[in-house]
Amino acid sequence: MLNLKVEGMSYGQSINVIGDFFKLTFVENPGIAFGIDVNETSKLLLSIFTLFASIGILYYLWKSRDQKLIIRLALAFILGGAIGNLIDRTFYGVFYGYEKIFYGHVVDFFNVDFFDFTIFGRTYERWPIFNIADASVTVGVLLLLIFHRSPPEKKKEDTETGTISVNSPNINAVEQTEVRETVTSNSSLDDDGKDSNREENKS
Repeated sequence: MLNLKVEGMSYGQSINVIGDFFKLTFVENPGIAFGIDVNETSKLLLSIFTLFASIGILYYLWKSRDQKLIIRLALAFILGGAIGNLIDRTFYGVFYGYEKIFYGHVVDFFNVDFFDFTIFGRTYERWPIFNIADASVTVGVLLLLIFHRSPPEKKKEDTETGTISVNSPNINAVEQTEVRETVTSNSSLDDDGKDSNREENKS
């Protein structure tokens, strides 16, 4: 439309960025993150699941708008990465005419050298080629694991009755009863002391 012609990279072509340690390599991933392949049925289910999961994360992000910034940022990373791969998987095959909707491939390009490791019986000499969306989801999950904490126990003292209500699922009913009995006993002793003081003042 703009009368421009840009020669892209051919499939499998690499461009060194930092020697052999980090380079850009054009590949298409027919499966999920980090080159993990799936069959056709699983790919459709994965695309649909990712769509609904993205909607769920978006809703949870809206519900968590009062959470601290790092938690909202982690959720945003996960949501952005999920939507990024979903767009490729949903439309990439349609745009280039090789596959129907939801069956497209995800474009990966970050190629990083890493120490050799073996997982599920397969040895890797380099880290599996990935993209920004994969990295975004990974960073988001790590941030959630590091910074997500359960809310602290909240104790509310009832000044009228002298009891303490403990809003924590970690304290069972027996322990709560013992707390109430202790507080009630202390309150009774305080009342007895006040009555004794009143009698002494009268005398």
